Amino acid sequence: MTVLSGYKDPIDPRPFIEGEQTDRSLNDSLLHHVLRGAGKGWWTLFSIALALLSVLGVSLGWTLYKGIGAWGNNQPVGWGFGIINFVWWIGIGHAGTLISAILLLFQQRWRTSINRFAEAMTLFAVMCALIFPLFHTGRPWYAGYFLLPYPSINAIWPQFKSPLMWDVFAVSTYFTISLLFWFLGLVPDLASLRDSAKNKTKRFIYGLFALGWRGSGRHWAEYKWAYLLLAGLSTPLVLSVHSIVSFDFAVSVIPGWHTTIFPPYFVAGAIFSGFAMVVTWLVPARHYLGLKHVVTMRHLENMNKVILATGLMVTYGYAMEHFVAWYSGSEYEFAMFYNTRERGPFSGVYWLMVFCNCVAPQFYWFKSLRTNLKVMWVISIFVNIGMWCERFIIVVTSLHQDFLPGSWGDFAPTITDLGIYIGTIGLFSTLFLLFMKFIPAVALTEVKELRHELEHEAHLDASGKGAH
Repeated sequence: MTVLSGYKDPIDPRPFIEGEQTDRSLNDSLLHHVLRGAGKGWWTLFSIALALLSVLGVSLGWTLYKGIGAWGNNQPVGWGFGIINFVWWIGIGHAGTLISAILLLFQQRWRTSINRFAEAMTLFAVMCALIFPLFHTGRPWYAGYFLLPYPSINAIWPQFKSPLMWDVFAVSTYFTISLLFWFLGLVPDLASLRDSAKNKTKRFIYGLFALGWRGSGRHWAEYKWAYLLLAGLSTPLVLSVHSIVSFDFAVSVIPGWHTTIFPPYFVAGAIFSGFAMVVTWLVPARHYLGLKHVVTMRHLENMNKVILATGLMVTYGYAMEHFVAWYSGSEYEFAMFYNTRERGPFSGVYWLMVFCNCVAPQFYWFKSLRTNLKVMWVISIFVNIGMWCERFIIVVTSLHQDFLPGSWGDFAPTITDLGIYIGTIGLFSTLFLLFMKFIPAVALTEVKELRHELEHEAHLDASGKGAH
């Protein structure tokens, strides 16, 4: 049985799956990169990622030896690279749950080929994010004591009115639900790997994690219900996590932070950066893993449309910040948005942010550009840079010049700051390369299910009964 080419989607006639595919051909193509040995390209990238990861180890080790003074934090910039990178990584982790959960609830078929990829990215990004608040405590082995609700011998409890405590609950809940959602979606594919593997060790390991999956009707019925329930749980978390992270800033009285637009503005920015990171990894991966027949130009173009839409939301957020600063009549807010950011010592970072987040996505108004692989990859890099600059501008410019000129200061990251940031990129890359080597990068079961649905609709269309 093959996918019939006669059926055309009335909204967008481009295929979800290219070529005349069968269940066997999909099995062979999507499991091939897992079952074969690692190639030279993978080992080269993995070596680079490990080298970057070693930078993280050295930088964190130096932080523990020297103390938190090894970071560039000072007075008045008490929050530096730690909070900047924490918010940046959390934002990147948003696209995975959005693609998987929300598009599943809306029955969007284009999610099928990219959801596994994006879900993995969510988990790895959140792991990278958690390093910063953990080591910011100075003694991470005490972090659980300070961040979780355990009373001390003096009956002193954590400050539950602090947004930093809200972060602990929001991020840990998001990570837990995302992990369960990702693993549940993996179970049928792990069973396929168990059945396809020639090596006994691989069969045992994949069989262990497949949890006895046999593909019976009862298994499928319970799987579908559980998957849908987790999607329902995950969906509000997408909105809640970065809203709560934005409260770290919004509930303060610092000029540039104290604004009600932060929650929706942060969520839009998170989806913006998350989709950009998916495109950054997906474009080369679909080429080297041979996924062009299931990750089609339709998938990539849809993601670029989301980047364009969320980029416009972020641009609107920047405009509203300036409008509110003017309309509030506060001279401190006015000075922050009309003098410090545009013309201050960090104005270069500010204008780079504007170019990357506001100007670069506008190229996606042209179909020829949003379907060009080289252009979309470059723009995705720009967006990643721009969103990091946005976090830098929010954190540093507001802290380095507050209400009193006498307390103004400067900020510069240390080598340890840079090492930890680069090292988290190495950690993310290492985990992602391991994921692509040992787990199907595309949800095989869901792609085969979609193939059967398309085939059924093609038969209805061909027989004149109509598929719609």
